[in-house]
This record gives sequence, structure tokens and C-alpha cells, in this order.
Amino acid sequence: MRVRKRFWMELVLGATSAVLLVLTLIRADWIEALFGIDPDGGNGELEWTIVWFLVLSTIAFSLLARREWRRVGPIGSQ
Repeated sequence: MRVRKRFWMELVLGATSAVLLVLTLIRADWIEALFGIDPDGGNGELEWTIVWFLVLSTIAFSLLARREWRRVGPIGSQ
């Protein structure tokens, strides 16, 4: 059996959120640099909110992709 498109979407979304998470941890001011605004006034509150959102989304998408992968079962079992 083959995995569905759902698996690939979850995998890509999980990987994207993981990359953005690492980027935010390494360089928290990328948001200000990209958009040219400072919505939290420089106190870092927005960055930490984004970090926690990205942590949760990375975990959620990874677990969903894992569940979809396990749904298919071992390769060659059918």
C-alpha cells in the first residue's frame, strides 16, 4: 500500500514548522527584519509566543504523519 497525500502534507508542515522553530530560536528578530515592524516593542513576547506555537505545531504534525505512516503498515506486508 502507498501512503496518502495527507501523509506528505503533514510531513511538509511538520518540517516547515521545525525549520521556523530553529530559525526563531537562533535569530528571534527575523520577524522584524522580514516585515519591518516591531509589534511587541522589543520585549520578545511575540517571539516566545511564536516559539511555543511552532513547538506545538511541529509535535502535532509529526504525530499525525507518524499515525498516517503506521496506518499503511510495514512495506511488503500485503
